[in-house]
Amino acid sequence: MNLSRIAAAVVALLVLSAPARANPAIVIDAASGEVLLAQEATRSWYPASLTKMMTAFVAMKAVRENRIAMNTPIAVSPRAARMPPSKMGFKPGQLVTLDNALKMLMVKSANDVAVSIAEGVSGSVEAFAGEMNAQARALGMRESYFVNPNGLPAAQQVTSARDMALLGRALYAYFPEHADLFGIGALSLNGRIIQTHNGMLGRYPGADGMKTGFTCSAGFNLVASATRGGRKLIVAVLGAPSATMRTVQAATLLDKVFAGQGASHGSVQSLASPGVGHAPDQRDSVCRNRGAAVAQFSAEIEDFSQPIATPFSSLFSPEGGGGSPLGGGPAQASPARQVAAMPRPYFEPVPVFVGPVPGWTGPIARAAGSSAPTRAAYAEESESGADTPLKPDARARAMKGARGKLAKHKAGKADVAENGAPAAGGASDGKGKDKARTRAGEKAKVAHAAHKKTEAHSARSAARPPAAKPSSVKSSSVKPASKTVVARTPAKPAQSSAKSSAKPKSAGGR
Repeated sequence: MNLSRIAAAVVALLVLSAPARANPAIVIDAASGEVLLAQEATRSWYPASLTKMMTAFVAMKAVRENRIAMNTPIAVSPRAARMPPSKMGFKPGQLVTLDNALKMLMVKSANDVAVSIAEGVSGSVEAFAGEMNAQARALGMRESYFVNPNGLPAAQQVTSARDMALLGRALYAYFPEHADLFGIGALSLNGRIIQTHNGMLGRYPGADGMKTGFTCSAGFNLVASATRGGRKLIVAVLGAPSATMRTVQAATLLDKVFAGQGASHGSVQSLASPGVGHAPDQRDSVCRNRGAAVAQFSAEIEDFSQPIATPFSSLFSPEGGGGSPLGGGPAQASPARQVAAMPRPYFEPVPVFVGPVPGWTGPIARAAGSSAPTRAAYAEESESGADTPLKPDARARAMKGARGKLAKHKAGKADVAENGAPAAGGASDGKGKDKARTRAGEKAKVAHAAHKKTEAHSARSAARPPAAKPSSVKSSSVKPASKTVVARTPAKPAQSSAKSSAKPKSAGGR
């Protein structure tokens, strides 16, 4: 027994003491493309939501080619609405302009919006993925392959730190007019504030943009850019064990290069490439002992809520030694770790909206083959949306026997509106009695038709005020009474059991 325990301890010690393989990371100069720091930079990895950088690239390229405009509204498809979080939660048929969609894509990292953009630009996710791969080849991204526009787990969807840094550089170089898109700190939508997931923005000096990503299989990924003294650097970190640690690692690597500790490794294009390969699955190391719900809702969420002891301003003070470009005395902790531990900064929210721009009369982009109606307004969860084009007509869902129930329901409502209350005693009637009275009513109608000449005066009197004659007809004749019971049957749920009250709801097609 003791020997087995000793053996287990030895094995555990060997495993823990074995050198861990470094996670992929790279720092490049944005202007020249020169590689200044690199570790495992061409190793295959799952991109997670870094994928959305390529989604933005393909969409903005389509705008430049006049295939779509920034103000073009895109219709959310059922496929897009089914995407898991992180998401905006839009309903099928809602509209969002490409401009607003790209902002939501970069800040919220919304998976449903990524699919909507893909379908609006290329007609389908599959066609858009083809454009993503064509663009990756054109840019020289030799370790990347895409099958979806949002980075949700797929075994074939892989990339590398080198390719992500290269893509970040291309976004700034090809679309300088949209550089601010990657540095938005917060959005405002209908009074709701949506914060960025990028822990570098507002914390690291000179940080000005890019994107985060997370899945259990990928770990915590980050592409970040920072500019100091007119020099812009781009860092890519893949597979960090937490959101905090990806920020710490990115800040540390940038610190080294800004401090002149980087060495040239040639151009980012010249790194030897193994090609597209299989990515390691980080699920056990990143999401072990976390429930499925926790892993899902923690995706892309950061909360640096604990303030640090050192004042924020001292981090940027030129005074003191320590050798860090962030300043501070030698007694301070690592500046990179202090950056990661800072409380969430305040950003002036950039307003976005759902729906077309006012007065839009142009085309609506949508999934190929889709002819579904659209919602131009933000769909609130309330009864106010009952009259929208997407609200199904109750009669369109009628099933066997539903038409008769619907007619009874309408008649009952009319009777209640006229008389002010349902028929007394109706609450105790059962389903069998209901059917029997319906048959009796039908027989009464036949009898009434056969004798309509002799009873015409009584029938006309029953349809008019004053109430005396209709009252005497109801009390003296079975025929009108049967008819009255049939008309009032749907009004019984007001006093009946839960079982009987469910019948009119089913017939109504809610």
